[in-house]
Amino acid sequence: MPKLVTQQLDSIHAMLSAGQRNLRVERHSLVLWGGSSGGLVLVSDQILTAEQFPVLEQRAVAWLILLVLTLSGVSLIDWHLTRHVKHARDEAWSFIHRQVLKVWWLLMAVGVLLTFATFFYGGGYMIFAAWVVLIGLGLYVHGLFSEELLEWSGAFLILIGIGMLAFRLNYGTSQWVAASALGLGLPLLAAMLDQGRQRSVWLRLMQSVGWLLCVLIPPLLAQRMSRADVPPEAPLVSLEEFRMQPSAQQVVLLPAGSVIPVKVAVSGDVFRASSESVLPLELNTPIEIMMNNGQPTGDWRFPGNSWALARETHWISIPWIKAELTPQSGPQIRTSLVVEAQHQTPR
Repeated sequence: MPKLVTQQLDSIHAMLSAGQRNLRVERHSLVLWGGSSGGLVLVSDQILTAEQFPVLEQRAVAWLILLVLTLSGVSLIDWHLTRHVKHARDEAWSFIHRQVLKVWWLLMAVGVLLTFATFFYGGGYMIFAAWVVLIGLGLYVHGLFSEELLEWSGAFLILIGIGMLAFRLNYGTSQWVAASALGLGLPLLAAMLDQGRQRSVWLRLMQSVGWLLCVLIPPLLAQRMSRADVPPEAPLVSLEEFRMQPSAQQVVLLPAGSVIPVKVAVSGDVFRASSESVLPLELNTPIEIMMNNGQPTGDWRFPGNSWALARETHWISIPWIKAELTPQSGPQIRTSLVVEAQHQTPR
């Protein structure tokens, strides 16, 4: 085939491709959404806490208001800046752009409602992964009509969110990964945009893998540095010695067979309200707990093992709960409580 004909066909193909991908994602949009979502994830355990809002309903409404105000504000700022940029380039809002923007807002609304629902129906352990998946879906949809790089990065974000659940990451690791994927990944993606140029699959793969490494390495390093903060050496005492004389720094040994009462606060309109319902649980193995001035520091370990943080190690689940009424035993409620610590993060 003559060279001129080949060039003409390539030009026609480029024009068709440009016509199919006529949506342009502005760099400031990725920076705004990445900074706001990543920042919220990073400080989520420090604001609107149970200590500040002891009533669950009040805490849920407070988070709902915060998310609505934050995401609405970001949406308005993004829309205003995008309109200004398009006006400067003498561009109009395309039909596809408006529809994709509606999809993005819908995904953000789903994230807000899902966060609100976890306060009442549980599942808060997966909320970070859910936000990463939703934003990944939004980027993927944008990429279908704009730049291939957004498709690849959106797909990788979805995989990151799925991987956070598949590997059962603890709360701290999930928080760092989500904050980095959104707060660092989206602004970095803004700097990598190339106005929708056609690239080979291998180049896109290398770009996406490089972006993925830049997103995942910082949280893993941060976690490694936090684990380096090993609790100071302290004398090991028994529970009886601790009760008689608690000191500034000491490690309390709870032997196997110790009974740990779980006090359940009962409320609602089915059972009488009570704060005295107790579920006695018996330790299967001894546990050492670090204490400071009579209060747990959050560090614990099995004897001879490395220290771990309590909130990052336990995995509590209730697979099933069932109410029964039989002639032999009468009314009763049976359930399954699973408490695991095999996935502890050493320090």
